[in-house]
Amino acid sequence: MDPKPPLRVGLVGFGVAGAAFHAPIIAATPGLVLTAAVATNPVAKEKLGERYPDTQILASVDDLVALDPDIAVVATPNETHFSIAQQLLQAGIATVVDKPLATSVSEAQALIDTATGYDTLLTCYLNRRWDGDFRTVRELIDSETLGDVFRFESRFERWRPTIKPGWKERPTAGSGVLFDLGPHLIDQAIQLFGPPTKVYSEIRTIRANAEVDDSAFLALSHAGEVTSHLAMSAITAVPGPRFRVLGNDAGYLKYGFDPQEADLRAGGRPDGVGAWGEEPKSKWGELCQGEERSPVATLPGCYPTFYTELAKAVRTGGEPPVDPQDCVIALKVIEQALGESQYRFPTL
Repeated sequence: MDPKPPLRVGLVGFGVAGAAFHAPIIAATPGLVLTAAVATNPVAKEKLGERYPDTQILASVDDLVALDPDIAVVATPNETHFSIAQQLLQAGIATVVDKPLATSVSEAQALIDTATGYDTLLTCYLNRRWDGDFRTVRELIDSETLGDVFRFESRFERWRPTIKPGWKERPTAGSGVLFDLGPHLIDQAIQLFGPPTKVYSEIRTIRANAEVDDSAFLALSHAGEVTSHLAMSAITAVPGPRFRVLGNDAGYLKYGFDPQEADLRAGGRPDGVGAWGEEPKSKWGELCQGEERSPVATLPGCYPTFYTELAKAVRTGGEPPVDPQDCVIALKVIEQALGESQYRFPTL
């Protein structure tokens, strides 16, 4: 049993991100306790009180700063990430920001500079690094099972033809499918193959009455003649494979999404009944060599690893689970894709 008192965590926001992706994992992580949460929406406050009766419900970030938690998690609309994280860092509170870290390169770098100046931990919740299928792709590449990889295809394609109300569909900073799904896809590609040397993009708004981009495609050129094709969409009636990875010895083909998101949205917790993050054999991907195909067991997904590593970093002063500088690189890709900047990627 850990003799140290648990680290006190404060959560800002109890929408989908806070309620599904953060609170249940924080509550299930040994050494962490969800002490307080900022929530103003009546429905969110009621849900928060039902699920976490011992968690104090606060009205503002100022109230959370006054409590001086060990860790604060920002799970609010993208356009608010910078201002809230800046306030928390300046108060000396270790800060986790849900992706994206900020909505511009300049804001993300400013947060890093603030964290450095106040000697405070800053990290970003890029949980898709711990998707089971991505972990499997990484193992196949690291073991050279595929040979020399020359193309990496990764997709988050959904069929949502009806526009749902909410900030993601309004033309504000950080809205649209590129900022919603792009940080995950870009980060995964960079984790595997390093920063890109070139970026090509196709960004579209297809649905009637849509005000933000709902379909995007990026092609990233990496060192070693590897190309990443990244597709994200809310208007794909026939989704492609989640991963298609091509090497000169074999390929890997995988359909469907990691089960952790669906389980969390349904109210599941990593410390609940059953094996967490495991995928049934029927969902496994395949190792392909022409007509020859064999199943590849999907490694278990493990979102809780982020918070386990975070707790260790806060206690020891070690490295955070996600280096925020990785987020700057991803935001440079997004800004280049949007045509807002021209970066010399080989110099990163």
